[in-house]
Amino acid sequence: MKSKPKHIKKQLSETEIDNLVESQVDDDSAWDKTIRVRRATPASLSIPAELSARAAFLAKLHRERNVEDWITKVIKERVELEEVAFSEAKREIGLRNGI
Repeated sequence: MKSKPKHIKKQLSETEIDNLVESQVDDDSAWDKTIRVRRATPASLSIPAELSARAAFLAKLHRERNVEDWITKVIKERVELEEVAFSEAKREIGLRNGI
């Protein structure tokens, strides 16, 4: 039994993408229908003053110049940990239920 050949697309570099777009700029058939894209607006969080002061202290301790950057990094790390924990819990439940 033959399996279907997998079509693996080559990852284009940014320069290759730029060159491709520039070469097709005047070719209307090369373009899809126009779409609208909205810029994602950054979320604003309010945190208590005491927590903000603690975060500022820890950001300095970690030699981070910008507290906001440090908080963003901490939140990203925490979200990634939570996603891994969720995936593992989901897998364990599936194993217990014989899925």
